[in-house]
Amino acid sequence: MATNHHDTGYKELFSHPELVEQLVDGFAPSEIAALMDFSTLEQHNGHYITPLYEEKIEDVVWSVDATWEGVTQRVYLYILLEFQSSVDQRMPLRMMHYVASFHDHLIKNGVTTARKGLPPVFPIVLYNGNQPWTAVEDVYQMVRPKPPGFLRAYQPHLRYYLVEERSYSDEELAERNSPLSGVFGVENAKAGYEALQSAVDRMLASIQAHPHKERMDEIITRWFKRHLKWLGTDVGADKLSSLMEDRDMLADNLESWAKRERQEGVNEGVQQGRVDSLRSLITLKFNGVPDWAEQRIDAASNDQLKKWTENILKADSLEAVFKD
Repeated sequence: MATNHHDTGYKELFSHPELVEQLVDGFAPSEIAALMDFSTLEQHNGHYITPLYEEKIEDVVWSVDATWEGVTQRVYLYILLEFQSSVDQRMPLRMMHYVASFHDHLIKNGVTTARKGLPPVFPIVLYNGNQPWTAVEDVYQMVRPKPPGFLRAYQPHLRYYLVEERSYSDEELAERNSPLSGVFGVENAKAGYEALQSAVDRMLASIQAHPHKERMDEIITRWFKRHLKWLGTDVGADKLSSLMEDRDMLADNLESWAKRERQEGVNEGVQQGRVDSLRSLITLKFNGVPDWAEQRIDAASNDQLKKWTENILKADSLEAVFKD
């Protein structure tokens, strides 16, 4: 799993029990969340070496009390952050390997024994890529062709629960009304300034509605500053100390950034138009654009392109076109 700003930022988010609760309570099946007492959340070491290839795993692991049929038992939440650019079709196999390695890790560290039995694990894959998720969600589905009946009971089974950020609409995220759903909305806002500003407004509203809004503001502000830097927006992220307190300043800076982006787009369009026009004129007058002329055009400034376009009207040779 590639390390990037998403991995780092989300690992920090899910180091806080409030965000873990918002993930499970807001995005996991309601019948599962209803069994859990989130006041008992406890974080565990997610850093260990798996037996296979000595692969180092650094995922987010919590445990929580869950009660069903009158029995309370500790359940482990294994959260795998999947932020690669493409969908890994091996995910069911990877998750089976990770969960088995985690159970082995618990035995080696004396948390349980093979005789006592293994605690239940709820595996979650959180995915924020642009491509739709296409990997199957149970390793059994990777066994192809489908085995005959007498073999099916002997095939591996492990299913993970997928949280795919891009699959939620703005309306669905607004219904959840949590700071984490606001984070997902900001991540999904890739259509420019207006979409980003609208997503930020929804995120701020969810923070304001949270019973511990000052703490949520501090946590989400740290994540958002990292996200702004990754976007490459010059909106004074270093000066941003609180999304709630600096709301107006942020809105003004986002609008200014959007205006600059639009102007740069206009300027680039003008320059590209002059490049295309100059190439067409050279082709018409001198039967093509040689490589050395292409190199001059590609490296030219807007003013040079304008001057050369004027030169072509009276130039007797291609060399004369490029005289300053």
